[in-house]
Amino acid sequence: MADLDQSSSNDLSVDSTDSSQDSKLEFSEDEETLITRMYKLVGERWTLIAGRIPGRTAEEIEKYWTSRYSTSQ
Repeated sequence: MADLDQSSSNDLSVDSTDSSQDSKLEFSEDEETLITRMYKLVGERWTLIAGRIPGRTAEEIEKYWTSRYSTSQ
């Protein structure tokens, strides 16, 4: 019985990690606008862009940009 409880708690921790990862890729309209404007000004300087958006990392912004505006289609 203890093993069953432990495995279900592990499943919950995996699920919560996955959902928090997805929510980080959701950007508000204001954030998207700012990213686009900053990209036009400074290019792929993700750290500089992330510095203008509280709570976002350069990696998140770069991942968002490449998933949204990737030219390899």
